[in-house]
Amino acid sequence: MRRYFKVLRLFWSTAIATELEYRLNFAIATVTSIANLVGSLFGLFLFYRTGYTFQGWSWQEATIVLGLFTLLQGFSATFLVPNLNSIVKQVEQGTLDFVLLKPISSQFWLSTKTISPWGLPDLLFGSILIVYAGNKLGLTWYDYLASLIPLGFGVVILYSLWFILGATSIWFVKVYNVTEVLRGLLEAGRYPMVAYPAIYRFFFTFIVPVAFLTTVPAQAMLNRNELSWSMGAAILAVVLFIFSVCFWQYALRFYTSASS
Repeated sequence: MRRYFKVLRLFWSTAIATELEYRLNFAIATVTSIANLVGSLFGLFLFYRTGYTFQGWSWQEATIVLGLFTLLQGFSATFLVPNLNSIVKQVEQGTLDFVLLKPISSQFWLSTKTISPWGLPDLLFGSILIVYAGNKLGLTWYDYLASLIPLGFGVVILYSLWFILGATSIWFVKVYNVTEVLRGLLEAGRYPMVAYPAIYRFFFTFIVPVAFLTTVPAQAMLNRNELSWSMGAAILAVVLFIFSVCFWQYALRFYTSASS
């Protein structure tokens, strides 16, 4: 385990040093994040400007959901997207051979090799939005901490979905279109699940588990969460993570190296 932490520190320090050679990109990413956040807040405002509410979700409570969505969006841009693109590139160019020969888990290597600081503004602005709305609602630090466990489950679920899609590049090589479909579906996490009709709530809970990414952590923060939802998030996170590991090992059986 200690060796993995040393490798992780080496990976991320090298990746950040490389990315910061283009510091203007960080300013552009910050402006883009602000524009996206303003657009999301404006979209939420259009619902609430006439006194309409999402079945018991006040403006501040819905803003917390949006903040969690922004937080996970930043996590994806920082950790998931660059590594997913790397998996596709490794398979396409045949350089996955060198990864498989390394004395560490290939899934760990492919999942953590690089990091993009351009997602950090979303992480920052999402946190600010959550704290701002939480202060308006009188939340305590205990309330914030209560959401960390279901949020952690949401992160594992999100990672597992992304990596499973990345593993399909063994067969399809280019999976960019599929990832865009997933990204579009995850946009539903921008609002509480009650904002959608019943059939969509079912889809975003049991088919594409968007509800476990933002709504369930928000409910835990607001002391609304039921134990069954937390248990469901935990079970789903464990099952999807184990499935991602097994699916990757299965996919490698079909990998044709660059030399063969």
